[in-house]
Amino acid sequence: LPLNVSRSALQNDGFVKKISDYITKKVADKLSGMCKTDRETYEKYWDDIAPFIKFGCLKDDKFAEKMDEYIIFKNLEGKYLTLKDCMDKAKEEGHENQIYYVTNEKEQSQYINMFKAQGQDAIILTHNIDSAFITQIEQQNQHIKFKRIDADVEDALKEDVDEKELDEIKTSLTDLFRKTLNKENLEVHVEKLKDAKISSIITLSEESRRMQDMMKMYAMPGMDPNMFGAPAQVLTLNANNTLVKYLFEHGDAQNAKIICEQLYDLAMLSHTTLAPEEMTKFVKRSNDILMVLTK
Repeated sequence: LPLNVSRSALQNDGFVKKISDYITKKVADKLSGMCKTDRETYEKYWDDIAPFIKFGCLKDDKFAEKMDEYIIFKNLEGKYLTLKDCMDKAKEEGHENQIYYVTNEKEQSQYINMFKAQGQDAIILTHNIDSAFITQIEQQNQHIKFKRIDADVEDALKEDVDEKELDEIKTSLTDLFRKTLNKENLEVHVEKLKDAKISSIITLSEESRRMQDMMKMYAMPGMDPNMFGAPAQVLTLNANNTLVKYLFEHGDAQNAKIICEQLYDLAMLSHTTLAPEEMTKFVKRSNDILMVLTK
């Protein structure tokens, strides 16, 4: 090793590079060997070492190639699957080449329950590095797409209906919710979900969410990560739900406003955390509703 140990000198030193490549190879060999011969121990430590392994894959193509078959993902049942296992499972469930994932089990619990009810699975990706890591996988495997479970209302969760059947309901409820919530650009969809108990959900497209995450991650000092505007959210109303049916039939009723506001906030709560002011209004409105029930 050279006596000059400055960072730039070491980074460009050929001998240091050889040491780095050797260590990388030994680490990859050790991990792959453990996965093959002692899978139980490998899985036991995976959650702790996964961020470092994924970072290594992002920084070193050779390391990524060696670890390709030994990267594992925890699913909703707590079982660990390789990428190939995930693809095989996706094919069985009818969404070939598309892998669903969860980033927050509490915030996305409503969507998780909907998926489980329809026999759909997803993997759990909770670390900040996961967004960049799955993007790399998609770039290296053009046929694979990752999609968060709250990015859209999937076909498996909906009844098959004629779109024209829902057009009138959508037009009516879009006008009602935009006017009531004072959100002129609110995008409203109406679907017939298989679970009639669910009234409303919020979805955010995979592309919009990843762009938002990327801006927050790479924001320069002094830059507002929201300077490019809030990503477009979609409010999906369930035409099979009793409350949604009531709003369509009695949109001019005195209590229609409070129902619209409550359904929107409930959908937001199942998607993210309400702002302090919005939470205060939600709590007060909930108390008002309970007071009416006691009269």
